[in-house]
Amino acid sequence: MPDTVRMILVGAPGGEFRRAAELARDAGADVAMADAPAQALDLLREGGGDMVMVDVEADIAGFIVSLRAERFTIPVLACGIQASAERAVAAIRAGAKDYVPLPPQRELIAAAIASVIERKATVRIGDHPVLARAMSLATAVAPTAAPVLVTGEKGTGKEVMARVIHEASGRANPLHVVECAGVAADVLESELFGHEAGAFPGAVARRIGRLEKAAGGTIFLREVGALAPATQARLFAALQEQCFQRLGGDEIVPFQARLIASTSMDLDGAVAAGAFRADLLVRLGLVRVEVPPLRARGADIAQLAQHFAAQFAIGEGVAVRPFSDAALVLLSRYSWPGNIRELEDFIHRAVLLGQDAAIEPHDLVRSDGTRLLDLELSEPGSLQIESLVGRTVEEVERELILHTLERCHGNRTSASSILGISVRTMRNKLRTFIEAGIAVAPAP
Repeated sequence: MPDTVRMILVGAPGGEFRRAAELARDAGADVAMADAPAQALDLLREGGGDMVMVDVEADIAGFIVSLRAERFTIPVLACGIQASAERAVAAIRAGAKDYVPLPPQRELIAAAIASVIERKATVRIGDHPVLARAMSLATAVAPTAAPVLVTGEKGTGKEVMARVIHEASGRANPLHVVECAGVAADVLESELFGHEAGAFPGAVARRIGRLEKAAGGTIFLREVGALAPATQARLFAALQEQCFQRLGGDEIVPFQARLIASTSMDLDGAVAAGAFRADLLVRLGLVRVEVPPLRARGADIAQLAQHFAAQFAIGEGVAVRPFSDAALVLLSRYSWPGNIRELEDFIHRAVLLGQDAAIEPHDLVRSDGTRLLDLELSEPGSLQIESLVGRTVEEVERELILHTLERCHGNRTSASSILGISVRTMRNKLRTFIEAGIAVAPAP
């Protein structure tokens, strides 16, 4: 079942706020309305939430302080009708993630919802055998109740893989995502297990934790290797006994959620170093699904790039442009240390900044202006050094030129651009190869 974002809209029940709620529902959100921040806190305590949008006229700073005091980690967006720039800036400084003007715009509301849902199915695009094996294991284990540990480098799409497992499981309750990295241990324990009123300073009311709210569904622990030792112990006990207690409480709460965890760490190494519990790893990793790095997926890179280009073009309201052959060759030859996330960033900038009829190599740049063209031969993994040992520079150069020309379907200009040489130099090299009796791809 598709995930639903629970959005709490805080403001006077006027026409513009009703319209914002309607647009949020159209974008797939479950919307609850609150007249004031205090009522929003009650809604969060009762049923949780994924995001809050608050009228800029309200005490946003005080509301965010209350959220932190009760250990809620949730994005807050400010919104307002004809609000001044000063109020918008003050809201951002107080801790709001962004400002959304009212009357509401459908595109802005949808973008806010989409940023929370994060349901980009990028890990599913492509048919490389290494990806197919991971997907086959994920779908096979999905209908069971077995815990799953999703492993892989950062940016490979581990959360998307977790969603694949959850959706294929047929569980009615949505996937509950909990970020383990960069969150204080006490905040994370409250997020997971909940707490009773008076459990710690600021705990003015009972809070239901994610483990309890996910009953009948799936809870996803992102970067589980970052858990503090005490939290590891508490989580292991919950898995072992299939129950737990809220912080500061005596009530026994059954643990009825399916658990999926992800990590980009070497948890086996962390166990050997004494940084992670061996018994917890055994519990979490009953089944392990490894998401392959982008560099291992070969031709999938072009499919992903084209998917992102269309997605961003539609989102930005610009024409969908194809990739030139030279750009596709360049993308396929880079090692992508940042994996899908890095590819996505490159393509987004190309869609925004490109001026040609097609996306060209010069459109593929990092945020600091560095061209991908300048990175692809300098990044680790771009060259297979073992295959070069024992060969002459002339042989390696010839193979590189001919391979690039073949991938560009004989286009001398595109191949020259990728290799960083002039078209004249390319022609001279090719003439030399032909004179030596070496086959050269014909020009288109």
